[in-house]
Amino acid sequence: MIIILKPQATETDANEILDKIASLGLNPLYMPGIERTVLGALGDERKLKQLHLDSYPMVDAVKPVLSPYKLVSRELQAHDSIVSIGGVKVGGGKFTVIAGPCSVEGQDQLFGVAGMIKEQGVPLLRGGAFKPRTSPYSFQGLGLEGLKLLKAAREQYQLPVVSEIIDPSDADLMYDYIDCYQIGARNMQNFRLLEAVGKQDKAVLLKRGMSATLEELLLAAEYIINAGNPNVILCERGIRTFETATRNTLDLNAVAYLKEKSHLPVFVDPSHGTGVKSLINPLSRAAVAVGADGIIVEAHLNPKEALSDGHQALTADDFSRLMADIKPFVAAAGKQL
Repeated sequence: MIIILKPQATETDANEILDKIASLGLNPLYMPGIERTVLGALGDERKLKQLHLDSYPMVDAVKPVLSPYKLVSRELQAHDSIVSIGGVKVGGGKFTVIAGPCSVEGQDQLFGVAGMIKEQGVPLLRGGAFKPRTSPYSFQGLGLEGLKLLKAAREQYQLPVVSEIIDPSDADLMYDYIDCYQIGARNMQNFRLLEAVGKQDKAVLLKRGMSATLEELLLAAEYIINAGNPNVILCERGIRTFETATRNTLDLNAVAYLKEKSHLPVFVDPSHGTGVKSLINPLSRAAVAVGADGIIVEAHLNPKEALSDGHQALTADDFSRLMADIKPFVAAAGKQL
């Protein structure tokens, strides 16, 4: 349920109602806006009837939240959320690029890529220390050693880092080494993992499962926010369809839909969405055009020797071209790169 207060309502008026909501065992939400203050009440809404909220002089309207994903819905919060990754603001009129290797392979490799993207003005570095792979015989990542290298790269190049978490028990371990937890497609509905990062205060980049509906993605985000962490970024990374020409089918419908239904920032991953290096550039431009708040792409100085996903990693020249090509699209969208 949302309670919309009149423009002249004060914080004291809001607190009086929030205390009443909390006294019933419901979760009260305080969402001050530029024009109006909106309050929320999550839980057994039948209990609210005894408060007769519409009789309060400062209450303008009381409305039910119809979406099953209440906390991420625009019904509850009309304005866009801005999420901070290590001080870098994501959303709110900016188009943000996250780039780096699929997996951390060593200091020379990681620092080389970090220097390359820093030179291009990219504010955030990605790199996998723990890698969930389809085959148990594929490179699984350097683990803790990879996290230490990410932290060292962050300090050396002043680039906040994004890295994938695959086990709930790693949330505390990773906390001091990274600035944003990435939850990959395979773990989108790992509910214990969602709750574990929901208990942290760092940003979470939540990728859509390869067979997940958009409602399932939004409900997965709801798990994180419901656990206490509002710093969630959604990411469309392609879904599995009958088409085999590309690794996945990048669903750009999803971006427009998610922006309409949710206040959370939305990213696009054209690297995994296509799996074809030559398609990353045009799909990145399309992501800008359809309203995405940023992209996350794979880059490697020597993709031929990459231990994972080298076929879809951009070289330094590829990446430089990508950054140059998306600039006019970002400007046309009225955003800042």
